[in-house]
Amino acid sequence: MTLALDRTASPASARPRAVVIWLLSAAAMVFAMAVIGAITRLTESGLSIVEWKPVAQMLPPLSAAEWQRVFELYRESPQYRLVNAGMTLADFQHIFFWEWLHRLWGHLIGIAYAVPFVWFVVRRAIPQGWTRPILGLFGLGLLQGLVGAFMVASGLVDRPSVSHYRLAMHLVLALAIFVATIWIARGLSSPRPAATPPSMRLRAHAIGAFALLAVTIVWGAFTAGLRAGLVYDTWPLMGGSLVPSEWLAFAPGWINFVENHATVQFTHRLLAYCTSLVVILLAVRALRLAPPIKRWGLIAAHLVVLQVGLGIATVLSHVPVWLGALHQANAILLLGSLTMLLFELGHLRRAA
Repeated sequence: MTLALDRTASPASARPRAVVIWLLSAAAMVFAMAVIGAITRLTESGLSIVEWKPVAQMLPPLSAAEWQRVFELYRESPQYRLVNAGMTLADFQHIFFWEWLHRLWGHLIGIAYAVPFVWFVVRRAIPQGWTRPILGLFGLGLLQGLVGAFMVASGLVDRPSVSHYRLAMHLVLALAIFVATIWIARGLSSPRPAATPPSMRLRAHAIGAFALLAVTIVWGAFTAGLRAGLVYDTWPLMGGSLVPSEWLAFAPGWINFVENHATVQFTHRLLAYCTSLVVILLAVRALRLAPPIKRWGLIAAHLVVLQVGLGIATVLSHVPVWLGALHQANAILLLGSLTMLLFELGHLRRAA
């Protein structure tokens, strides 16, 4: 998929306002989906629906008999037998709600994307060269549904939780869709600026900050999937030292960084510190450039400071649901701000 500005678009279609609003609305829905997904994970609701019936499950159970049927299916799952044995139907309905809402919202995103897309194609409202990238986003959405099913399947056989690798894959794909959507919307909405292009070093700095944040988010997903955030609820020390004593308890050594709960949390902390420093330095360098770059640099700097504070508060308070969800939401906003900063930097270079 190409996300660069299309140079063949006609002047009349250079600012397709309705298409841009539609894409930004879709991005907002993806953002909400990621937050709902965080709540679903933090409430351990993701394995409450053991069947995969995409269309039929848009409605929740509507009778006592149907509620009892889906509850009986859940009682056969590893999560119920190993974690939630004795759970009442009322408790099950609570966790069922979040997983049902998560799946329903995914369906609504698909509808809210597909129907306007067909309308815009029929009306020829999409500028030349942009139809394929926009259609590609819909393909990524379909793939995301399959990845979600693949993730859930990992917790329905012999373990009471989903694979943290598949969880990270599911989150990364969601963020890729979010980033690609706002990138395309931004490309459609703005004419070329007349300004001095930024240096290649600054652009490399921005790309490095974006990549470092992406890696930090991946380790955040590992931390969440393994529930590694509960291992140490102190800061800045972990067990009385900066480096946890069991950080190399597994062999071979590299597997500690993706399997050892203490090391995964430590790695996430270390990556967060590095990301914060790199983003703040980037914002300082961006102060000398054009207003859009300066603005997004400052937004990113404020968000990264807030993100560190939210991370510390989440750990110290033993990962409450609302705070964990807010931590993930702010991470997505930070990723979005760096995406816009990267776009503006590239936009200036293309203009030159």
